[in-house]
Amino acid sequence: MRALVIVLGVAAAATATVARASSAPTVGAPLPIHASSLAQEGQDLVWQLTLEQPFSPGQLARDGRSLCLLIERARGGSVEGEACIEGPARHSSRPRIVYSRVSATSTAPGHVIDATIKRVSSSELTATFLPSAVGLGYAPLRWQAISTLRQSACAPPAMGSAGCFTLFPATPALLALHTPELVGCVAAGPSLVYQGSSHVREIALTFDDGPWYEPPPSAFLDVLEREHVPATFFEIGDNISKYDPTGAYEQRMLADGDMIGDHSWSHPDVAALPVSQQREQLLDAAAAIRRATGGFTPCLWRPPYGDISPSLVSLARSLGFLTIMWDVDPRDWALPGVGAIYENVVTHVHDGAIVIQHFGGGPRYETVQALPHEIETLRGEGYTFVTVAQLVGLRLIYK
Repeated sequence: MRALVIVLGVAAAATATVARASSAPTVGAPLPIHASSLAQEGQDLVWQLTLEQPFSPGQLARDGRSLCLLIERARGGSVEGEACIEGPARHSSRPRIVYSRVSATSTAPGHVIDATIKRVSSSELTATFLPSAVGLGYAPLRWQAISTLRQSACAPPAMGSAGCFTLFPATPALLALHTPELVGCVAAGPSLVYQGSSHVREIALTFDDGPWYEPPPSAFLDVLEREHVPATFFEIGDNISKYDPTGAYEQRMLADGDMIGDHSWSHPDVAALPVSQQREQLLDAAAAIRRATGGFTPCLWRPPYGDISPSLVSLARSLGFLTIMWDVDPRDWALPGVGAIYENVVTHVHDGAIVIQHFGGGPRYETVQALPHEIETLRGEGYTFVTVAQLVGLRLIYK
């Protein structure tokens, strides 16, 4: 999941000379907030904050200042936590986001969250992180942006006024979040893929030929859920209506963070078919997946038997699919035994590997029994498990 995107900007319309002259913050007052908003976009939250003068993240703490997003309870508006901009770490040039939980009596020590932060210009900053990193789920919340100045340096604007912070909006704003629904992905990069990057210690586990009944997909999903491992399932369209008419397994896959790919309608040698039938095989399977999931359209497909031609790869791309092959094959379809499947996978895996196994087309008890041992060994060797879409960096579409 991607996540919370913070965008900070400064009202601009001054010349460079004026900007330099005004870069020093006004003495004795918090940095004034011109405007702020918080909205959900797919999986993400977008916080926009516009100040009335330039700022430097690295200078905030030295000046006794802070710029934060207050996260507040939907009922009552009491603050649950704050996500604050902080200057770069040593030997880094990028600002950080520090999150602290807040109670009625204290603020817990903050921790730097996993965030991608970009400084677009001297007057803008963007940061991306998961809502869970700041204690959020997809439930209603209230929020405010706050700019503060430590009290010892603060000059109150009027007798009896604290004057050491400013809030925008003045009262907490309500944001009704909804659980994002994955509805597709965008094919990008090479049309024919055998593996991911050899410079990142990631691998993608993929399973073909389902859904099936011996064992049912739930046997595979139980293992993956228990181990917190995402996978990619390449499904045969005709099998969905036969073995999962309600789409329960497909919906569970997406809810788990798995990816579903197209494996043709009926598993023929698609490369040997006329173009019109090739098109039907891909589109009919995609339609079956869309019906089963309630709206997800795949952008990955895998040719049955691995049989391809340049024209088939080109046709698939024109229909919005990347053709996904593999480079680690334990030949589990031949039922070589649990030990043989395990040894083949863990011996041949490498950075960026795509592993092909099967969850249909025959009895796959050996495959599901080998799976937890594969995961344990590979995780112990430092591998991270990702979907094929993640492996090749595709953009996911949510609503």
